[in-house]
Amino acid sequence: MQENSGVLVLGHGSKLTYNKRTVETVAAMLAERMTEATIKTAYLNMDRPTVEEGIESFAETDVTTLYVLPLFLAHGTHTLKDIPEILGLSDGQRRTTHSFADRSVDVVYAEPLGIDPCIADLVYKRLKEA
Repeated sequence: MQENSGVLVLGHGSKLTYNKRTVETVAAMLAERMTEATIKTAYLNMDRPTVEEGIESFAETDVTTLYVLPLFLAHGTHTLKDIPEILGLSDGQRRTTHSFADRSVDVVYAEPLGIDPCIADLVYKRLKEA
């Protein structure tokens, strides 16, 4: 990850307040690991800030590259259509730029969580807890 990086952690959004707290807590845990980056959250539906507001919240930072991380398990309509559309990405495109009033930043759209051994470890942990 580059210097002056920002990460916008995207949650789905929900009427249930604990969902927003979950996204914020995961983002805080990420910030503990990435002390050099600016980490913020945004939501696709129902919660604020919206994705657009989340992006704009980086205007007053020194971020030069903004990573947009969908906190979704797998690809679906939101990750393949809705979020790329908001970011101004064409089909399959992962990079673009966003212009603020005084500068532009590179925007990199990350993959959802997907298939990874750490997901299986978490599933196993939850089964043991049950």
